[in-house]
Amino acid sequence: MVKVRQDAWSHEDDLLLAETVLRHIREGSTQLNAFEEVGDKLNRTSAACGFRWNAEVRMKYDNAIDLAKRQRKEKKRAMLGTTQKTKQPVVTLPKNSEGDTVEEKADAYPTPAIEEPSITMDMVITFLRKVKKDYHASNQSKVSLEHAQKENMELKEQVQSLERQLAQSEKQLSTIQEDYQAFIQIMERARKMTVLDDQGTMPTPAFRMDKNGNLQQLAHGSN
Repeated sequence: MVKVRQDAWSHEDDLLLAETVLRHIREGSTQLNAFEEVGDKLNRTSAACGFRWNAEVRMKYDNAIDLAKRQRKEKKRAMLGTTQKTKQPVVTLPKNSEGDTVEEKADAYPTPAIEEPSITMDMVITFLRKVKKDYHASNQSKVSLEHAQKENMELKEQVQSLERQLAQSEKQLSTIQEDYQAFIQIMERARKMTVLDDQGTMPTPAFRMDKNGNLQQLAHGSN
């Protein structure tokens, strides 16, 4: 399964990375093996783990790295000492002139030294390619995030503009409704004031609007 984890490193992730690398150093293993182990546990690529170690975590553990290297050397010397203390093979030599058998320990067979695992050029090239790939993926994610943030800001501005337009429209509608109600009231008062008798002998009433917008019936004969 392809590892595509892109979230940020937590303090626990950094601590796991440091502990694993230090353990591999003490045991004589390589940092690449440590990066692979951490990557499997955190669902990240070994290149991402290596980049995180070299860029952020390593500088915080300089003393711990030196101590782990000393412990590795001490462990190596202890293993060599234990091997040398084991019983050496006995070589039987020919008898000397006096007829005695001469035996001595075969110190001429030294215990072979334990070689520390080496990092090959192919391993370095593979690691750098993974780092490059993760770097480009990180840049693409950053560009996508910036684009999404820009679109979010534009949408927020559009929403605020529409809210202002809505508030203005609601205010205009309220004013129109008030004017309409006032007009209806004026018409209702005019209707009530227009009263004719059954034969139509009463003169048609005249009306006048005062400064407040109210209709007033004029007395007959007044101008």
